[in-house]
Parts: sequence; C-alpha cells; structure tokens
Amino acid sequence: MKAYYDLHLHSCLSPCGDKDMTPNNIVNMAAILGLDIIALTDHNSCKNCKAAIEVGKTAGITVVPGMELCTSEEIHVVCLFPDLDSSAAFDKYVNTRCMAIKNREDIYGEQLIMDSNDKIIGKEDNLLILASDISVSQVHRVVDGFGGVCYPAHIDRDSYSILSSLGGIPPECNFTAVEITAKGNVEKLKKQHPFICDIPLIKSSDAHYLENIHEPQAFLELPQCTPQSLVEILSNKNVIWGR
Repeated sequence: MKAYYDLHLHSCLSPCGDKDMTPNNIVNMAAILGLDIIALTDHNSCKNCKAAIEVGKTAGITVVPGMELCTSEEIHVVCLFPDLDSSAAFDKYVNTRCMAIKNREDIYGEQLIMDSNDKIIGKEDNLLILASDISVSQVHRVVDGFGGVCYPAHIDRDSYSILSSLGGIPPECNFTAVEITAKGNVEKLKKQHPFICDIPLIKSSDAHYLENIHEPQAFLELPQCTPQSLVEILSNKNVIWGR
C-alpha cells in the first residue's frame, strides 16, 4: 500500500516542542491532514510514545515509536522501532548514556510526559537536548540491537546534521536511509553526495508545532501500514518511495 508519512515529530516532551504538541493534537492533526503513518521522535526520549500509539489506534493513524538521538558529535539521528517495548528499552539505555544535567524550565521550557488523554503524568527532569556519548558510527549497531532502524536526520541543514558536521557519511555508519527537509534540494544533494542516489530519502517535517506537520506529499510503499513493516523495509533498503 502507498502510505503517506511524516516520520519526525516532536511532542511537548521535547523542550523545544510547543505545548500544543500533545499526543491527541499530534495524532488528530495527522488524521485531518490525511497522513497514514507518523513517528514520534522526541529528543533523546521515547516517553510520550505510549500515549501517542494509544491515540493512534482510536484515530486510525499508525504511530511508530521513535527518538531523535543526539550523538556524541552532536549529530541528530532518527531512530524508529517496531513496537513500544523495544523503544522503551532503548529509552532506558539512552538515559544511561546521557549527561544528567537538570533542565532549566525558565530557559528551555517544560518537558511534559502525558497519557492518552493529554493529562500530564510527569516531567523529565534532565535536559533532553544534550549530546549522548554514543558516536554516530555506533548508532546503527546499538539501534539494531534493540530491533530498530536509524538514519541521519535533516542532512541538508547547517546544524546538527551529519553532512554539516562530517562533510559526508562514513561507510562504517551503515545507514540504510537518510532524511531531508521539506525544502531540501534533492538534485543538488545527489550531485554533491552521489552515494545518496542509492538509498531512500525520507522527507519529514521535524515539526515542533502543529502547523508544521506535513500534508501528504511523501509516501512509502509498505506491505502493511505497521511499525514492523516500516522498520523492516528501511533496514533492508527494500523500499519504494516517492514525494
């Protein structure tokens, strides 16, 4: 099936995420826009994925549990998982690989954990936007160990991207896809970095506000519209994609 997606969304758990980015608001906006599958990818945390998945079941939207990991080089990497248990285990692991520096709400904002009714059930005390001590060359192996798939985020940006930091993608990273922004110049990127011609280009919003969530414009051909199918095809580069 042709599944329209946005695989990079932040909730109010991310300190830079708007307070309106609650599980219900995110999922229902995706439904209004006509998306089929979305991923919740907060900075260094998966703690709002459970609520979003529960809302998605009611709204008829597939929600993939995920995370935007900040590597030791301060490169952002999208990590997606086939189920909630694997994402929760990865969340616990990443927590042990990040610096325990308390969040300053007066500077960075609140980091809210919610249930499926958008009720606040907790706050993340440690600041989530800091770098972990996981290097970009280690991420694939680590995420694969939890049954997930990962790829570098917004490679066409000037900050927190693998191209701006390293100038390319080292082969030892073993990434099977890359993400570009909605305004990314695909042809220019292909000329500058020919290696991306042979792997899927995932075009997602990195939305921190409801109005920035993508309308249906990019799609993947999935055997089933499930997190498991998505992770499997992205892991094997075996994907038909378009925009």
